[in-house]
Amino acid sequence: MSEIAACATEELAPDEMLQVFVEGRAPIAVYNLDGEFFATDDTCTHGDASLAEGDIEDGEVICPFHMGAFDIRTGEATAPPCVSPIRSYPVRIEGGTVYIEVDP
Repeated sequence: MSEIAACATEELAPDEMLQVFVEGRAPIAVYNLDGEFFATDDTCTHGDASLAEGDIEDGEVICPFHMGAFDIRTGEATAPPCVSPIRSYPVRIEGGTVYIEVDP
């Protein structure tokens, strides 16, 4: 596994998210859920939409395309029409930076 520096913790207020581009791979969404940071694939498994452009409600990211939802902590689909999970990534914070563990 390797790590990427995704963003500074101060870039994300609580209950906000952003899209991170990593060369050679699909975008990743980084979330600040009440001071805890999480990361998942950014593209909805139901339609080609950026989850970072959606909303956060009760620990879920709501897709802006068809209003399906995913659990931010696990990536599990929680509301139709989404049924397939999104990938979640291990995250760690060091020195005010959010690091995401990704496959090499």
